[in-house]
Amino acid sequence: MPLYEYCCEHCDGIFEALRPMREAADPVPCPVCDRDGERIMPTTFTAFTFREGYPRRLPDKGTYWHLGKEVKSRIKGPARPFEHPELARPKSPPRRSKGDLEVAREKRHLQTKEAQRVRSSSGRRRSSR
Repeated sequence: MPLYEYCCEHCDGIFEALRPMREAADPVPCPVCDRDGERIMPTTFTAFTFREGYPRRLPDKGTYWHLGKEVKSRIKGPARPFEHPELARPKSPPRRSKGDLEVAREKRHLQTKEAQRVRSSSGRRRSSR
């Protein structure tokens, strides 16, 4: 049964009712004041169709729908259940804090210093022989 919208002029209420198509034009009692409400045309309309096994909204924009969200392409290849590659992007690695960056910088500095010290000490041994 289709869902129709009705308007009650007495209480300015808008309500919906499931009715057979043959009774769509007949007035329906308002759930607030019990007076007759007249049918109005809906302001929005949404329809879906299935293409290639995926629901697509009409009018068709060439996009697909995955669990209520619009995506540009179908799932190709292996995928985890209920996840679309466009919606479940891989998480980026966490950013390092300033303290971690400072420690890494100090570590590199000490390593280069140690490498220079080892090179200079090995050079002295060769020249003393």
